[in-house]
Amino acid sequence: MTIVDRRRRTPLIALLAADGSSRVGNAVTVVAVPLLALQIAGTPWAVAAAGVAATMPIVIGGALGGALVDRVGFRRASIVADAASGATVLAVPTLGATGLLPLWALLLLVFASNLLDAPGNAARRSQIPELCALAGVSLARAAAAQATVSRTASLVGASVAGLLVAVVGADAALYATACSFAIALALTITLVPRLELETGPDTDTADGFAGLIAGFRFIARTPLVLAVVMMVLLTNAIDTAGFTVLKPLYAASTGDGSALGLMIACSAGGALIGAAMYGIIGDRLPRHPLYVALFVIAGVIPSIALAVAPPLPVLLVVLFTCGLAMGPLNPLIDSALFRLIPAAIRARVLSAISAGVAAGMPVGSFVAGAAVTAIGLQPTLAATAAVYIAVILATGFGKRWRDF
Repeated sequence: MTIVDRRRRTPLIALLAADGSSRVGNAVTVVAVPLLALQIAGTPWAVAAAGVAATMPIVIGGALGGALVDRVGFRRASIVADAASGATVLAVPTLGATGLLPLWALLLLVFASNLLDAPGNAARRSQIPELCALAGVSLARAAAAQATVSRTASLVGASVAGLLVAVVGADAALYATACSFAIALALTITLVPRLELETGPDTDTADGFAGLIAGFRFIARTPLVLAVVMMVLLTNAIDTAGFTVLKPLYAASTGDGSALGLMIACSAGGALIGAAMYGIIGDRLPRHPLYVALFVIAGVIPSIALAVAPPLPVLLVVLFTCGLAMGPLNPLIDSALFRLIPAAIRARVLSAISAGVAAGMPVGSFVAGAAVTAIGLQPTLAATAAVYIAVILATGFGKRWRDF
């Protein structure tokens, strides 16, 4: 690779590094904030309130923040989001050190910080197609690299958070989050250039309310994007039910306190390797058949395995294999979306998709909890697998998928 080639790829590498640094900080926050809320108030309701303060802004920011990102520009929006998120997070340990951090202040700061996360993530993702063109890298490979960085950052951040909470406490651990945002900010300012976006005759440039909902309107009017969104919305709700309700209950039923951690680690490790492998394979395989097959393996098989209840070592191997299938799904989806979405409304569409997907998460958890209460864990797991298959059959086929 020549010096010129390296320089052309530097902005893309810097963007991915900034995204990874930001996600490390978010992973630390996910671990530290609930523990800090419990430390301040001492009740389970405080932890629940912290969870609401962390998740609701994702929906709101995703629905409303994309229009702002498209308006001010991807690079500038990512800089503003990282700076503001870092400042709000930094205020938490600072106030905690002076004894001026009641629960309401913690919740307000967490809400404000997470409100900017969805627009910030959309702003970074929106820069990928142009930086790929500059670097001479395919969208599939860049999307796989982004997914690999994201999953690695989440694993690293969670591990760092556990260590910091044990050593310095939950509030001081958030200094690491502020540092992560500062690193992301510095990388973007120094190494990621301002992009000139192409616009076409079909570009939606409306202002006001019409501009605000342009992302949702594009989704509704584009059959393939709508199919992708509906499929991911429904399957993500089911997956969230598995992570938050079904797998914890299954682990508790085994009587092995380490079972849940091992199950999550195997799934996450497999997904990380799967995403990296897709970066090597790229688009050498037919995209739509691969997409459907991966969804079946990653979504249906885990529920069947838990319903059968094999020995734990066998279950862990199955979950690792399913994680391998999970890893390429986001790169497949992202590379398809990048080809379809006009640059001028890219952030709005990506933010609208994130908001819709996040909105289904609590519904999945609630339905799973109600189902387990009504019919028991094993029947619920079997029903989950059946529902997953029904969703794939209902949303994953048809003429609209020809351009995937």
